[in-house]
Amino acid sequence: MIIHEQKKYEDYLNNSGLQFTRGRRVVFNEVMHAHGHFAPEELVKQCRHKGRKISRATIYRILKELLEAKIVRETAFGEKHHHFEHLYDEKRHHHARCIRCHALIEFPDRHEEKLYKSVLERIGFSVIGHEMHFYGICQACGKA
Repeated sequence: MIIHEQKKYEDYLNNSGLQFTRGRRVVFNEVMHAHGHFAPEELVKQCRHKGRKISRATIYRILKELLEAKIVRETAFGEKHHHFEHLYDEKRHHHARCIRCHALIEFPDRHEEKLYKSVLERIGFSVIGHEMHFYGICQACGKA
């Protein structure tokens, strides 16, 4: 599966007149082996921890490329920074975030987009995707 995603990224780079450099390969591999959501700063730390000299700016630029190539998706949780997750093994899902302990809960998509898509299209809005986030207090924090 990762090989398919690498090919998709390489095709994106070729179409953009770019090369699959060592830095891109390192960041791509780190992203593909990430579990769950990750922040760009986590990639910076991982690369530095492994002795790889890749600048913060390069990591952010490569994440933008991976986003445009549809390798990752960006998600915000009402925080100052965004998180990413790779798409290759993803089942459509949504997120709930505890406002106290910041625990993240994923729950399955129930095709909510279908409910809203026709309403939005009637007013001339073309839906290309959706993202749903819930905020609240998790069970553990509710008992505390």
